[in-house]
Amino acid sequence: MKWFRLSHQQLQFVRFLGLCLCCCFLIISCKGGNNTTTGGSPTASTTSTSKDRIAVGFVETPRTLDPADGYEVAISDIITNLGDRLYTYVGDTDKLEPQLATALPKISKDGLTYTIPLRQGVKFHDGEPFNAKAMVFSLERFSKNGGKPSSLLSNIMDSVTASGEYEITIKLKQPFAPFPSLLAFPGLCAVSPKAYEIGQGKFKPNEFVGTGPYKLVSYSPNQVKVDAFGDYWGEKPPTKGIDFQFLSSAANLYTSFATGAVDLAYRDLDAEQILSLQKDAPAKGFKVIEKSSSGIIYLVLNVKQIQPVEIRQAIAAIIDRPLIVDRVYRGLATPAYSIVPTNFETTKPVFKDAYGDGNAAKAKELLTKAGITKEKPFELTIWYSSNSTQRQQIVTLLKEYIAQKLEGLIKITPQAVDSTTLFANIPKGIYPSYISSWFPDFGDADNYISPFFTCDKGSVQNGCTEGASQSQGFFYYSDKMNQLIKAQRQEQNPEARQKIFAEIQDIVAQDVPLVPILQRKDYAFSQKNLNNVEINPVLGVSFPKIQKQP
Repeated sequence: MKWFRLSHQQLQFVRFLGLCLCCCFLIISCKGGNNTTTGGSPTASTTSTSKDRIAVGFVETPRTLDPADGYEVAISDIITNLGDRLYTYVGDTDKLEPQLATALPKISKDGLTYTIPLRQGVKFHDGEPFNAKAMVFSLERFSKNGGKPSSLLSNIMDSVTASGEYEITIKLKQPFAPFPSLLAFPGLCAVSPKAYEIGQGKFKPNEFVGTGPYKLVSYSPNQVKVDAFGDYWGEKPPTKGIDFQFLSSAANLYTSFATGAVDLAYRDLDAEQILSLQKDAPAKGFKVIEKSSSGIIYLVLNVKQIQPVEIRQAIAAIIDRPLIVDRVYRGLATPAYSIVPTNFETTKPVFKDAYGDGNAAKAKELLTKAGITKEKPFELTIWYSSNSTQRQQIVTLLKEYIAQKLEGLIKITPQAVDSTTLFANIPKGIYPSYISSWFPDFGDADNYISPFFTCDKGSVQNGCTEGASQSQGFFYYSDKMNQLIKAQRQEQNPEARQKIFAEIQDIVAQDVPLVPILQRKDYAFSQKNLNNVEINPVLGVSFPKIQKQP
């Protein structure tokens, strides 16, 4: 691993250069005043944020605010605070509690029918009353409009009806043990029937009308502004509103927080910035919130473009996870050897067992079997979000490492693209490979399997043409995988279900539609005048609970 380490002199020069650039940036920002922007995104300001609003900094920009189509973390972080679901999680745990429901569901003996009582006296942001019909509308719209996350519900829900003015009955196509947890997914929030409609592709990406503690005021590429909802049925937020600011880079996010331009920095900081803020926290009064993450960072391999399978297996073999954790994440992560995180008992380190780390000998053997030579190398473009420094570093590291260890058999081309374009193009099959991350929709291992590998329509020859695998850019089709996914979703016995998950993970390691890279921790940094900042392992930061002192 010494081949890519910087010398002491090189490291000192890089640090000196970075310090100079940072100083130049601060000088320019100060001279430009509060309205200075870089790359179309807000930058740091030397002025403090509003005393009655919370400014939250992100790098990832939300593609849409429509809960029936949003499937990225940046979207969930926002709509969780704008909309209520039937169930949510208690504090920073994965324990369920009712939200728009008033109790956990009554489940029939066959596991197919769920009866759920609903809360009364709830209003939507447009003044419309919430009732069973509105909840039925919301669930049907999520299932039928064909958004990115729609298969979460459409694959298992047979029907939903209003069995009373404030009661709904949901019938499933087959038993699904973690169904109550699924109902806590942010996209399954109630939305106003007056503001939305049901129909394939009928989305409203720039609007949101729900029942949550905050209501949408404005949405632009640079900022989402929300205000406290005066008619909220539950505990009112202690602040007047939140300004979600989308900055052009992790460096801008870091600087914005360090100078007080934002109150809370979350998710998108790189390892060096996290370590720096941790070091500065005691002297500057920053609050550090740390939580073991269920998020996985992985490399997608489009099976239609990367064939035969031995090439994908070779890529899996050559990836050196400990090196990536050390060089890119400075130890703030752990290697991932399955798409199912170690938080779950069902995880199995299949990629470690099958390939190990940085196994050049095995990779060369597999590439030779696939007919790859130095004269005719395999050329692979790996795409990544342009506003993620860490993903850029991962791809750059892979490029250099593979070039040396495989002696030109594989040539990696890094390719940056803005996150909005990246997510829009993934289902189209444009990218042969891309780096991405996955955070759980609900607290069950199924959430790391079904949304990736389920295929509703396709064949081994043509790949997946419709379903989760297609929408995620894998285009992976396997009859056996479909059967196993269905089996684990129906299995009520935990031990039997764990065996099915083990077989699923074995197949993923064999067919390699993706390569898990690492599992990291979640960090949030708040200014000293913020209280009650906590990270839920599934939903992330709960913003309505945050208090801001003058």
